[in-house]
Amino acid sequence: MIASWSPKLLDVEGSVLDVVRAPHPVLATEGALVDPLDASMIQLAADLVATMRVSPGCVGLAAPQVGVAAQMFSLDVSDHPKTRTCHGVFVLCNAVVLEASRQEKGREGCMSVPDFTGDVKRATRLTVRGVLPGTTDPLTITTDAFEARALQHEIDHCNGKLFLDRVAGAHAVYPRKTYQ
Repeated sequence: MIASWSPKLLDVEGSVLDVVRAPHPVLATEGALVDPLDASMIQLAADLVATMRVSPGCVGLAAPQVGVAAQMFSLDVSDHPKTRTCHGVFVLCNAVVLEASRQEKGREGCMSVPDFTGDVKRATRLTVRGVLPGTTDPLTITTDAFEARALQHEIDHCNGKLFLDRVAGAHAVYPRKTYQ
């Protein structure tokens, strides 16, 4: 099902939105479940993809990062060098982790925390369930490596968490050398 989905199926033009930065309170707010058929959520999905695509180095963007406390995010790890499994560009609503295994530490950055990166332990194998906007059928995604890390990062955003909430301590946070 995910292979046949495309942002074009939303049938709306996405707008580029401003990305909020920590410590904005929406970033610490658990997002509400969304109706994937609601016109405003379909528009938000298109906006997330449009904003992600114009942001250099961005592989995912969650609704809270554009000021909306909702359980929705866009993802596309297609061009990232650490990607092994890739499901292309997609938007997921109401995502939950079903299975996670093989924890591994890796460096993460975030558009909402542009001045820092940090080492975060995440599962390297992951199964997630959610719904694509404009549909109602639950979808299960099983992935690994970088796509698994990116999914967990975006699901955290939807649950009011930043990667900074997951680092082992101040020793695992680093000033970002460049932000593209």
